[in-house]
Amino acid sequence: METFHLLRSPLGPLLLTLEEDSITGLWFEGQGTAPKGAVLSGAAPAPVRAAADWLARYFGGKNPGPAPLPLKPQGTDFQKAVWTLLAHIPYGRTAAYGALSAVLREHGLNASPRAVGNAVGRNPISILLPCHRVVGADGSLTGYAGGTERKAYLLSLEGASARRPMDPAAFAAFLHETEI
Repeated sequence: METFHLLRSPLGPLLLTLEEDSITGLWFEGQGTAPKGAVLSGAAPAPVRAAADWLARYFGGKNPGPAPLPLKPQGTDFQKAVWTLLAHIPYGRTAAYGALSAVLREHGLNASPRAVGNAVGRNPISILLPCHRVVGADGSLTGYAGGTERKAYLLSLEGASARRPMDPAAFAAFLHETEI
């Protein structure tokens, strides 16, 4: 059974969804893909407290490391492949949609930058699956389901330069052992 929990952040409330001990969603308030009419659960179980602690370190300007709990996003196989790549974009770095597309094509998936962008836009676990680290080829802050102002804030918090995304070859080399 999925439970719903509200967390605080400097960018406004976050809705976290949990199924057993896995995070299934993390959305900013008002984000279009967030569940509507969610009934909030009462006391925060240990996994929610772990996520809140991780987010506090993150918003405190520290690299908190990998996500605190197993992530279980729901989506198509293609979306999950894209989201797997998101989890491997290093803190403080950015990658272009085209770089993700190139890596997916190397793994036999027909993936245009536009298709990657659509999957990134459907990411149900903001911040923990860092879709804010994906930028346009020219470094532009193209779209973000939570709003481009929040994307700019998150990149600034990490000290990331949107204007200097990892080039596709460097990104592919970084991910050479990642299972997609």
